[in-house]
Amino acid sequence: MKKLTILPLALALILTSCDVLQEAASTILSEPSAEEIGRGLKEALKVGVSKGANQLSQKDGYFKSAYKILLPQDVRTVTGKLKNVPGFSNLENELLEKMNRGAEDAAKEASPIFVSAITGMTFQDATNILMGADNAATQYLNKTTQKQLYDKFKPKIVNSLDKIGANDLWRKAANAYNKIPLVDKINSDLGDYVTTEALKGLFKKIEEEEKNIRNNKLARSSELLKKVFAKQDGK
Repeated sequence: MKKLTILPLALALILTSCDVLQEAASTILSEPSAEEIGRGLKEALKVGVSKGANQLSQKDGYFKSAYKILLPQDVRTVTGKLKNVPGFSNLENELLEKMNRGAEDAAKEASPIFVSAITGMTFQDATNILMGADNAATQYLNKTTQKQLYDKFKPKIVNSLDKIGANDLWRKAANAYNKIPLVDKINSDLGDYVTTEALKGLFKKIEEEEKNIRNNKLARSSELLKKVFAKQDGK
């Protein structure tokens, strides 16, 4: 009788052990390697930055979106005082549109700069980012590319603003304003302001795309992305 009682118990223990081993093996097999994490994260970021930059580079990508670049206070001061000056009655609206059109034009150049930075990311960087905050990749890109982006982006912005007449329009307005007696002189260069604001908008858009792929499983368009971000889901 004892043998008959022990046999089912032994079988149960064996089956349980098999289940545990199978589960452990499954976990090991599903755990992404450092190389897979690197490839998966880079794939996700490339998709995100390309999508973000492409959307902002379309007509109204900045101008009619949450990333719209607004006029700085000193520009609004000038436009307000020049409303009654012939040739400047619609200055504020013209400048606002031209600044955003310039940012949209320059955004076409942003994606390759980001992609280059992503390509150079190490496996350790990728793992740290994967297991970090929802905007860890955006923070990494901001830290590693901000100066390079600014240096390369600003000439594009300035050229774009020149091409569509925004710099010329603002210089004329600033010069006209500076001739008014007793006013504080203002800088006639819009390039720095528009570049800074355009990059802020770009990083915000990339952060939005990063959070989407981290939190929305339907946004993971490949088996690699599903496997890599499953590790993040379980952290």
